[in-house]
Amino acid sequence: AFFWLVSLLLSSLIWFIAVKASNPQDEPLQKGLLIFGVMFSVLLQEAFRFLYYKLLRKAIEGLVALSEDGCSPISIQQMAYVAGVGFGLMSGAFSMINLLADALGPGIVGIHGDSQLYFLTSAFMTMVLIFLHTFWGILFFHGCEHRRWWEIVAVVVMHLAVSGSTFCNPLYVGSLVPSYLLMAAAAAWAYLLSGGSAQNLWRFLLCKS
Repeated sequence: AFFWLVSLLLSSLIWFIAVKASNPQDEPLQKGLLIFGVMFSVLLQEAFRFLYYKLLRKAIEGLVALSEDGCSPISIQQMAYVAGVGFGLMSGAFSMINLLADALGPGIVGIHGDSQLYFLTSAFMTMVLIFLHTFWGILFFHGCEHRRWWEIVAVVVMHLAVSGSTFCNPLYVGSLVPSYLLMAAAAAWAYLLSGGSAQNLWRFLLCKS
């Protein structure tokens, strides 16, 4: 969560400087800066995810050196899952803060002709981002651990695609549907990389040991 916060702070700082240094009356330029800010923030988040992986790798080496049996008490898969959850929960928390800020003041959602589904779709988008960060953490760490750089690239591309789809709003179908399809694909991929199989899933559904 701390690493995600640092990445958000740096990307916000860059975007703030870019906005202050530009003409606020130029709407096309401001929209372009917003798109740049979102894409830059995504790349910075993934860069900090990589830095966090390197930090955890050093921590595991230290734990192995201190352990009596030469084994780490925590696996890299467990750390990947926890790191993904931390990124996701902090991302969701800030999304909720932004929603609550928009909800302040008098009036009714949609009173000026805007969509009345803003808060509902924003909640669904927040949920899918929390899940996606969890799955991306597993995929990203697996790619780093096994030198499969195409898995890391796939995570970055999916993150850029989901963030970029939000520019389709208020056409919420254009952002929610692709995001949930990517979430299903990322979930299946992370499940298989974690050692899951169709047989294990079937036994789980049937409550068999």
